[in-house]
Amino acid sequence: MHEPIAFFNGQFIAASAASIPLNDAGFVLGATVTEQLRTFGGRLFRLDEHLARLARSLEIVGVDPLTSAAEFRSAAIQVAEQNHALLEDGNDLGLAMIVTPGLYAPYAEGKQGDPLVCIYSYRLPFVRWAETYRTGCRLVTTPVQQVPAECWPPDLKCRSRMHYYLADRAAAAIDPQARALLLNRRGELTETSTANVLLVEPGPTLVAAPPGEVLAGISQQFVMELADRCRLPTRFRPISLDEALQAEEILLTSTPYGIAPAVRLNGAPIGEGRPGPVFRQLLSLWSTEVGFDISEQAHRFAGDSSAR
Repeated sequence: MHEPIAFFNGQFIAASAASIPLNDAGFVLGATVTEQLRTFGGRLFRLDEHLARLARSLEIVGVDPLTSAAEFRSAAIQVAEQNHALLEDGNDLGLAMIVTPGLYAPYAEGKQGDPLVCIYSYRLPFVRWAETYRTGCRLVTTPVQQVPAECWPPDLKCRSRMHYYLADRAAAAIDPQARALLLNRRGELTETSTANVLLVEPGPTLVAAPPGEVLAGISQQFVMELADRCRLPTRFRPISLDEALQAEEILLTSTPYGIAPAVRLNGAPIGEGRPGPVFRQLLSLWSTEVGFDISEQAHRFAGDSSAR
């Protein structure tokens, strides 16, 4: 087969043939548990950690996917390996796992069905973040808040993300190039629509929101492991907006790009207003860990001829 494959309800099919029924609860209600991974050099990064988080999310929503962890693992590897072989040398994939409860009975004439399971891949859109490694990104806060833990647990990774969508729309109205930084009801930092947030405070020390306040990021955990290797202290505690504005650096961590610097917040420069030394050190360590320069890769496949 010379086109990407997907794993869909226990079978490997052409990705173009995968579809979600209009009466599926994932489509009707947005009731979808998900994990997003990527490859580095064709290998899925931190697959077992993602599978563990997926299992926790499924436990929270009470869905039995009828697919074992071993089957998820094997299917993800096969999809990644076969589809990565279709890419240019040096390119990499994003990979998504989604699970829904299956048919939504009120829209399916009372019919019940098994949960829907799909694993598929896509080309990483490097153009969306390549330049961020060099120049950083901008953040703004908006009136749209983080969903309280009373609505659903922060450790549930799901596709119910209307608050992210609204926050990013509000941010774009303020600054078309900015990303939304969400606060909780107490006015403390939580996350962006796509990333965990780390502050670099004097010392330097990395500071993150407390566990239980935001989704536990696998990329964030990896950055903290890298920090530990270079004896950079890490702390978890509530973070006020004023503290963020006084930080030496702000770092974003997310599956697609790993780590990125934020250089302005609500129009004010963070530190010197450019990517700082802690970011550069951690980016270098990440690149060493995966065996190539992830910034150079992003620029090369975003069409930056200077990286070739």
